Amino acid sequence: MTRETKKTSGFILLTVPSIIYGGYFLLTILSGQQEYLALTHFQKSMFRAGHAHAGVLVILALVAQIFTDYSSLSGSWKWISRLSFPIAAIAISLGFFAAAIGKQINEPTALIVILYIGMAILILGLLTLAIGLIREKKTAS
Repeated sequence: MTRETKKTSGFILLTVPSIIYGGYFLLTILSGQQEYLALTHFQKSMFRAGHAHAGVLVILALVAQIFTDYSSLSGSWKWISRLSFPIAAIAISLGFFAAAIGKQINEPTALIVILYIGMAILILGLLTLAIGLIREKKTAS
């Protein structure tokens, strides 16, 4: 495991307590302990989706770190691969939450654009890493 993978993975793991807290807060909302918030079904669904995507995408970001070590990507492309996954995890989750913030929201607000930006970043990272894994490494002749 490279030094870059260790450090980046360490920073990614530092985000997990916020996901855990988000899960606890979501549980209190869904169990009726936060009734004063008066959230709509749409808002609860968006918050649930944001939390689920955060957890799954953080795991993907960790796995991508190791795959990046084994790819044939050059230095700057390796960093695009390394950083796009955790940035996408943040942006996609944030997009779900931000698009549902407000009183009695029943459809996504304009902040849903954050989700789409996160999706584009994730696609960039996925394609970069996939190409780097499929291509053969150049060897010195």
